[in-house]
Amino acid sequence: MSAAAPNLRDLPENVARSLGAFVDSALTVFESDLKSVILYGSAAEGRLRAASDINLVLVLSAFDPSKAATLRGSFTAAHSAIRLTAMFLLESEITAAIESFGQKFSDIVRRHRVLYGADPFAAIEIPRAAVILRLKQVLLNLALRLREAYVERGSTPERLSQTIAESAGPLRSCAATLFELEGHPPAAPKEALHKFTAQLGEPAWDVVLKNMSESREHRLLSADDADATLIRLIDLAARLRSRVEALETGD
Repeated sequence: MSAAAPNLRDLPENVARSLGAFVDSALTVFESDLKSVILYGSAAEGRLRAASDINLVLVLSAFDPSKAATLRGSFTAAHSAIRLTAMFLLESEITAAIESFGQKFSDIVRRHRVLYGADPFAAIEIPRAAVILRLKQVLLNLALRLREAYVERGSTPERLSQTIAESAGPLRSCAATLFELEGHPPAAPKEALHKFTAQLGEPAWDVVLKNMSESREHRLLSADDADATLIRLIDLAARLRSRVEALETGD
């Protein structure tokens, strides 16, 4: 039985099997250098969907390239089988990572489960200012990328749909973090984004979110729908960012 098996029982069988095999390989390869394995995101909260990535943080005392190279085959197999992504984080980097990537680690702290070792985020308090700064950066960067995608009109419908799908995670996560910063109870990212758009009072957002979800399910949008959705997502990123900026002024 995999060392991670007790914490994987609620996941689909293929995911639990591939993830357990990867964790066991990491334990064998890194030995005492591996301190913790943390699952985060939708899989950690039991909301895994067919199009979801499986996200891990491997906390290491040291990164030995020769050991890491040995893990390549296992990682490639898990990435192909279950869309595994992995962050290899040194214990000495945890504080700096939280300060530099406040938004991402807010999401990790909010939605994670320990598969092996101690919980490195159990006593973490992410500075509010760092989270606000990173939220603004993420949302501005997203708006810039979406504008570029819109102007690049020669893109295929497949590429435009992929761009829309890739924007879903950041937008949802930012909405969830925004509501927490405003003092609301924690909410799942997808629910938080629906709540945010509902507060805008414009029914057309339902169509935008539906198109975004369909893109995440690898459904191809028409060129016209993709164009219209991209424009609305640029606006959505800007509105989220404006509300984040209001946190700094107390408005």
